[in-house]
Amino acid sequence: MSSILKAENIVKQYAAHRALDDVSIDVPKGCIYGLLGPNGAGKTSLIRIINQITRPDEGQVFFDGSPLSPEDISQIGYLPEERGLYKKMEVGEQAMYLAQLKGMSKRDAKQKLSMWFKRFDISPWWNKKVEELSKGMAQKVQFIVTVLHEPKLLILDEPFSGFDPINTNIVKNEIFRLKEEGTSIILSTHNMGSVEEICDQIALINNSKKILDGTVKQVKHDFKEGIYNIEFKGNMISFTNALGAACELLNSNELDGRISAKVKLAPQISTNDLLKAIVGQVEVFGLQEVIPSMNDIFIKQVGENSIKKEANHE
Repeated sequence: MSSILKAENIVKQYAAHRALDDVSIDVPKGCIYGLLGPNGAGKTSLIRIINQITRPDEGQVFFDGSPLSPEDISQIGYLPEERGLYKKMEVGEQAMYLAQLKGMSKRDAKQKLSMWFKRFDISPWWNKKVEELSKGMAQKVQFIVTVLHEPKLLILDEPFSGFDPINTNIVKNEIFRLKEEGTSIILSTHNMGSVEEICDQIALINNSKKILDGTVKQVKHDFKEGIYNIEFKGNMISFTNALGAACELLNSNELDGRISAKVKLAPQISTNDLLKAIVGQVEVFGLQEVIPSMNDIFIKQVGENSIKKEANHE
């Protein structure tokens, strides 16, 4: 699959602080790409470089197969975490102004804004002052002016901040629709639930370095630990004895006569081996592998990476 954006070996230094240290990412066309990391990891520095707000000290960025150039800005839409609408302007007036800044004609801007305002059910806000809007309302307007000029690449920094669950779903559906229409999207967020739900691929940055990347499916597969939930009926001691030394019982609880146990298998033990060992001892109702969530993986990787950094500094 060809790339809409490729950053190669990016280094960015601010005085004594190295914000990015040899970071590379490859965003395929038509992909929702999660750019993840704790605060201060380097995500914002990378986004600023992609938006040509600042330059890398080393490395290169390619957009749609060619070195990133000032002309490419018109093909990139950026929704920053810190929203920047002018409070004293009317909503429609400001949306028109921002659309024309992006090269749209007045007629085209008015037509597309009218369509988007109807889609988001905010047409009555056109003549309201921005300062009259709630945070969520202002967020909708900002989202609209970000996507209005139909850029090839959208960069959304915490796009669901300030939204209630209903409006979060509305924006998620619009993100999916934009993807279906061919837009490539970089999503920078701390919300791992959203990452699992909408991202195709991710990169995790911590302490200025990329420490993990891949498809969401592959990353979750790579971090499986051989842990299974087993639901059964029978004697707990018989079950524990049947597990033997090659399986570790992590925890168990009983409800309505059934026991649910979490077991970690040794690498050489298969699920067939496990079932053979326990079926004669207890009545098994279910066996399910525990797949780690993106939140679990984020916490584990960022924690381990930070411990390694501290150890290297000692």
